[in-house]
Amino acid sequence: MLGLSQVGVTIAAFGTQILLARSLSQEAFGTFTAALAVVSLTAPLAVFGVPELWLQRFGREGERAHRWIGPSLRVVAVATAVTVAGMLAWSLGEWSDPEAAGVRALLTSVVVAQAGLALVGSVQQLQGDYRGLSALQVAPHLARVLVVLAVWVFGLSVFAAATGYAVVAALAVIACVIVMRPFVRRLTALDGHSRVAPAKAPTRSISEPAVRASRVGAARVTGAATPFVLGNLFYLIGMYLGTVVAAESLGPAAAAVLAVPMSVLTAVYLIPRIVYQQYFLARLHRWSVTDRDAVLIAYRWGGAGMLVLGAIIAALVALGGLPVLPFLLGPDYVESAAVLAVLALAIPFRFGGAAVAALLTSGGLLRRKVAYQGVGALMYLVALAVATPLWGVRGTAAATVVAEIVLCALFWIAVRRRVVGDDHLPSWRDLRRRLTRGNPGAS
Repeated sequence: MLGLSQVGVTIAAFGTQILLARSLSQEAFGTFTAALAVVSLTAPLAVFGVPELWLQRFGREGERAHRWIGPSLRVVAVATAVTVAGMLAWSLGEWSDPEAAGVRALLTSVVVAQAGLALVGSVQQLQGDYRGLSALQVAPHLARVLVVLAVWVFGLSVFAAATGYAVVAALAVIACVIVMRPFVRRLTALDGHSRVAPAKAPTRSISEPAVRASRVGAARVTGAATPFVLGNLFYLIGMYLGTVVAAESLGPAAAAVLAVPMSVLTAVYLIPRIVYQQYFLARLHRWSVTDRDAVLIAYRWGGAGMLVLGAIIAALVALGGLPVLPFLLGPDYVESAAVLAVLALAIPFRFGGAAVAALLTSGGLLRRKVAYQGVGALMYLVALAVATPLWGVRGTAAATVVAEIVLCALFWIAVRRRVVGDDHLPSWRDLRRRLTRGNPGAS
């Protein structure tokens, strides 16, 4: 189900970019994509790492982690309000161009929707509801396709496109509230955990009273979630900062040329995020304290497998983009195909890095992982500052590749030294035995 939803998200995201590029002038398209990039960069501040925090706490504490929900939601509410206020203030800075200011203000609503979708995504992972998670991923993108189709068919303006995105965001928030209510009220079971009655617990382990007695407040949530929010922010810097820098230093037209290949890269990067952030992360948190062999298998075969898969996809993206992008977008976007070929070099490193980074997150090395992400973000900033003025959008793409290589190397070395250590790595036979365990027909 997650794989099918990935295909739907990829097609929908790419389709909206193509239709918008065909429907709007290059400058208007650049304004829209640059504003949406800034919105995406600020979304982690609104949700403040709470979805990842829930996966961690519920993975370790089971039903007892419900005590984190109330304070976490209060933190998210405050963070979202502050972020939205900042985005609205930023939109006022473009008041000399009312249309651009209106686009920025309307797209601010996407911040709230992304925060709600991230929270519900974690809830569905904890419940093992991957069908619902798959639908959640696809639905907003399909709704945006309808908006962009209307813009294309009726020749609407960029302001109308932003208005449609705002309506989709409002509907997404309503849906998130409906899905979240049973979880907040403890009416649903957690996947992989035995149910604990909220009112009483006649039998408790030695360590359980301390867990039940410790209170969770907003300050504790903020401290525990800060590494997650920084990690998300550093991740999105790698995805969207290049477009923002291109818009500010090279102009909206350059941002438009970069936006389409970056949207392809964003869609491709959903694969490792789905595999490790939406499917395996909750399990890795459990395995880190209960199943050492599973962690070692995830390192050896998960990391190598993702690296190979990334290389195959990179070749397909680079070769396919050269003829397809100019055909779909027109002569104004010939440069986008060359930019995509450069960006494709980053794909294997992002896939391999995502696989080992998940082991740092679940292995008690989250702060170290975030520190490495900070180094990667700093490297990206330096590379952008040097390469963009010299080589334009191709330089921006090359800076993205350099940052991905550095980050993947840091993650891999850290996991090898601090998670795997001197342990014996499982063979292919061990992996087969693990996958077929419990199957009566397996030999």
